Amino acid sequence: MPNPFYDRDIVSIKDFSKADLEFVFSATDKIRAMKPSERGELGKGRTLGYLFYEPSTRTRMSFEAAMASLGGSFIGISELKSSSVEKGESLADTIRIIDLYSDVIVLRHPMDGSSRFAGELSSNPIINAGSGSEEHPTQALLDLYTILKEKGKIDGLSIGIVGDLKYGRTVYSLLYGLANYKVDVHLISPQSLQVRKESIYEIQNKLKVKEHTDLDEVLPKLDVIYVTRIQRERFPDLQEYEKVRGTYTINSATLEKARKDVSIMHPLPRLDEISTSIDGTQNAVYFRQASYGKELRAALLALMLNENPAL
Repeated sequence: MPNPFYDRDIVSIKDFSKADLEFVFSATDKIRAMKPSERGELGKGRTLGYLFYEPSTRTRMSFEAAMASLGGSFIGISELKSSSVEKGESLADTIRIIDLYSDVIVLRHPMDGSSRFAGELSSNPIINAGSGSEEHPTQALLDLYTILKEKGKIDGLSIGIVGDLKYGRTVYSLLYGLANYKVDVHLISPQSLQVRKESIYEIQNKLKVKEHTDLDEVLPKLDVIYVTRIQRERFPDLQEYEKVRGTYTINSATLEKARKDVSIMHPLPRLDEISTSIDGTQNAVYFRQASYGKELRAALLALMLNENPAL
């Protein structure tokens, strides 16, 4: 199969077919099995540029580590105060400049549509690392890959997504990705943070979705619990945030009611929604999830930068 990702923008998981997803997962398996010397040839002499207009730890660092593991280098902006953005430079001009210095660009921006806009300006491929409250496609890719590695399959699973389903962009990307599989999805959230119906309208006929406010009522059914943070920074009214913070906490008592082999996932960072008391259990997958992220992003970069990378 020809490489479908060569020189391609990664803006939305909705642009991916099931065959595309499986192509990336297969490439990730091969990247993980490679010797460092082999892997180091896939990005040699190439530069990743990144622009983070919002804070990031895992996404930025995993892209840096992924590019380094391919033998490439990276440059970018992670602190706006040290850049010309602080002087008022537009997103368009900043994209045009970093495009001159890079072979692929990773962008996180608070504006919806920012990555698609950047893709229209840039001659090099753009990777959406979070656009407003829309999507975070590489997070969805690594989430699906994590489920596949931890459970051995995706089809046939019962997956619970818990927490901030209104503002959490990782939720939408994950739902779009899951629409390629035969899964039961349970959405658990306060009424005020239910998923935006207009944002999942096009996949409602592809996914079996049920909404709940009570986690306990569905716990025994779930193979995977995907927990999300209540995103204080996206609330227009902080009083509304205070009403829902701490609504759900995954702890030892939760595990006692759940399936013994349930996998607990989280895109991180976490606050109080997962107790540290379960970090050492077999159910805690979230740190392995972050590790898979580096490997998957390395595979994706290798595919985007090389027409025939032998992956």
